[in-house]
Amino acid sequence: MSTEKGSPVSKLEKLTAVKGMNDILPPDSARWEWLEGKVRTLMERYAYRNIRTPIVEPTPLFVRGLGEVTDIVEKEMYSFEDRLNGEQLTLRPEATAGVVRAVAEHSMLYDGGKRLYYMGPMFRHERPQRGRYRQFHQIGAEALGFPGAELDAELILLANALWNELGLQNVRLELNSLGQPDERKAHRAALIDYLERHVDALDEEARRRLHTNPLRILDTKNPAMQSIVEAAPRLIDFLGEASLSHFNVVKAILDANGVSWQVNPRLVRGMDYYNLTVFEFVTDQLGSQGTICGGGRYDYLIEQIGGKAAPAVGWALGVERVLELLKEQGSAIPPVSPDVYAVIPDVTTLPVAIATLERLRAHGVSAQMHGAPGSGEGMGSMKSQFKKADASGARHALVFGADELARGMVLRKSLRDGSGSQTEHPLDNVSEWASALQISR
Repeated sequence: MSTEKGSPVSKLEKLTAVKGMNDILPPDSARWEWLEGKVRTLMERYAYRNIRTPIVEPTPLFVRGLGEVTDIVEKEMYSFEDRLNGEQLTLRPEATAGVVRAVAEHSMLYDGGKRLYYMGPMFRHERPQRGRYRQFHQIGAEALGFPGAELDAELILLANALWNELGLQNVRLELNSLGQPDERKAHRAALIDYLERHVDALDEEARRRLHTNPLRILDTKNPAMQSIVEAAPRLIDFLGEASLSHFNVVKAILDANGVSWQVNPRLVRGMDYYNLTVFEFVTDQLGSQGTICGGGRYDYLIEQIGGKAAPAVGWALGVERVLELLKEQGSAIPPVSPDVYAVIPDVTTLPVAIATLERLRAHGVSAQMHGAPGSGEGMGSMKSQFKKADASGARHALVFGADELARGMVLRKSLRDGSGSQTEHPLDNVSEWASALQISR
């Protein structure tokens, strides 16, 4: 800003959000609240309890837990040094590692297994595109301390129940088993041998990973490599009896519950911590970002981050992708509207009007009060107030007119049933008529 007398004041630069980190504004935020409400209700039904972990975690948690040669750790993490104490910190790129850290740190499994769920923002430095952002949001469920295949199946059934609750369609379930470490080791040797014989057909990324994380090569999206990948040794052919039995129990439970599935032998997921069952729910309606939910078993992660060894399984869904898919499918999400809108003809009636609205709110009625349009302009015309009442989506207008108030009454006018019917209610007995104003929620 200029300080010279008489000189123009320069305009401050307008600040905007970081690219790929988006504001969620009304009325769109109501869609998020609706989804979150559905999730909370369903989690309670399945006896999963909420856990909330920090957004910032020690960087070694993710390096050790996710794997040093994963895309997330190599390219996508927002990591920094705390300038006050030199700690290496990272904005969480996913939540499972943090949940496991919390479970181990607080000895939560001392009295048996735990079923947990979370909601919140995650951070990855990616090129923003449809359904993929630098700050994105996940909802996840984790069952820790349970070794049986029935928990793998329970979590899949939980996710499937959520799709039914939301009315999502055309979502398919893909399954695979990654077996146990010794089985993966044998498969890894065979896979490296095979890929070395076809090294000229591999792209630069695959060659880089050939000896560090060859399993991830199977998940390539490069069309030129698909024939090579399709002919590669399959991990499922290296599984022993115990791993196959675990996988078969999962499939049998899904069959018994009418949940369709297909085995995808190339499904490996993006983190190194998985073993045995892995799964994804996939749609073809979101382009390349078709996975809306994924997870699997991770029996060795707790020990990897320094806790006492314990089995675990879980999944996470992408909130933005689920909401985008609901929009793509034309699913109707109930609008959030007040039950009543207060029309206030004169400022002198404000004390009575506001006191009445407060009593209505105490009885569970959602009430929106009209606000004065500008200083010295009063409350605005009745016509403009009724326009705003209609735009609010309220089912009723409460008119605090002088004549009605003089008789100890308030006028209720219907806004949604087409009749425009009018009824008077006594101000001194709000409890008797409050329930007539509520929208069934």
